[in-house]
This record gives sequence, C-alpha cells and structure tokens, in this order.
Amino acid sequence: MFKRSTTPTETTPAIQAVERITSVLGPGVIWHGAINGSGGVRIEGAFEGEIALRGMLVVGETGRVTCQNVRANTVIVAGAVRGNITTQKLEIRSTGRVWGDVVTTAFVTDEGAFLRGQIRMEETVELDLEAAPETTPSEAAQAEAIAQTPIPVPQPQPKPDLGTTVVRKKKSAT
Repeated sequence: MFKRSTTPTETTPAIQAVERITSVLGPGVIWHGAINGSGGVRIEGAFEGEIALRGMLVVGETGRVTCQNVRANTVIVAGAVRGNITTQKLEIRSTGRVWGDVVTTAFVTDEGAFLRGQIRMEETVELDLEAAPETTPSEAAQAEAIAQTPIPVPQPQPKPDLGTTVVRKKKSAT
C-alpha cells in the first residue's frame, strides 16, 4: 500500500562552505558606527549603529547590539539585540534576548531564549546589501599611488678583472 519508490527523487543539498569569524569586537569595547562589508563578525562588547553584513554576525553572551535594522546572511544571538533583524537564518541561543521584529527564511531557538516582536517567515529574503568592494576607495588610491611611483633600479658596478695577476717586488735591504 505505502511502498517507497525505488528511484531516488530527492536531491541532496549542496554543502555550503563553513562561515568563519574574521573580526571580533571584544568585551569592554563600546563602538558607535557602522559595520558593512563581507566576512564574519563576533560582537562581545557594545555596538550601536548600523550593521549590513554579507556573512555571519554572532552576538556573544556579553554582546549588546542596538540597531535600527540588523542585516546579515546569518545571525546568531547569545547576548542582546535591540532592533529589527533581517536575515536568511536566525538562531537565538538560550542566553539570547531580542527586542524587535524578525524577517527570515530559517529560525532556530533554544529553550530559555527571549524574543519580543514578530517573526515573519519568507521563502526568500532580500538583504539589499551592496556588493562588497575588494578594496576601499582610500586603499585603491593608495595602491594606485604606489603603482605610479618609480622604483630606482641600481646599476651594476663593473667587476674587477680577476684573470690578471699583479706581482709586487719586495724591496731589498741593501
């Protein structure tokens, strides 16, 4: 009656590369500003401003984030986030606290996690992140200046002829 078909109809999902943390805002650090670009960021201190990240954002247990809207591919919260979160995957750990609305395609939570806001699950989420430049404008200008600077090349010095033998006579004591 319920027989499994012999031909496999399911395809295995492609294995994604492991996202890595490349930058850390350590405990005791208070930062006001913007985090933009690509890569993995872990926040253990306090951050206030704007986050638009192509990569992973981890708010550690001692991390405190206050943003109008946090945008990142993956967000893991073990600390506190005050603001809306737009992400492809959100994970709130047991020590995590979120005050704000969430738009995501995947949601994971541990027992004891806290969320005050609404969750809207979508099939796809547009993060509207700018294409990450390979270099910043100041780095590009610096590289251009270095490329245009002439490099002095030392001219080879003539080598002494080692094939000639010099004979010196000793003075005789007469």
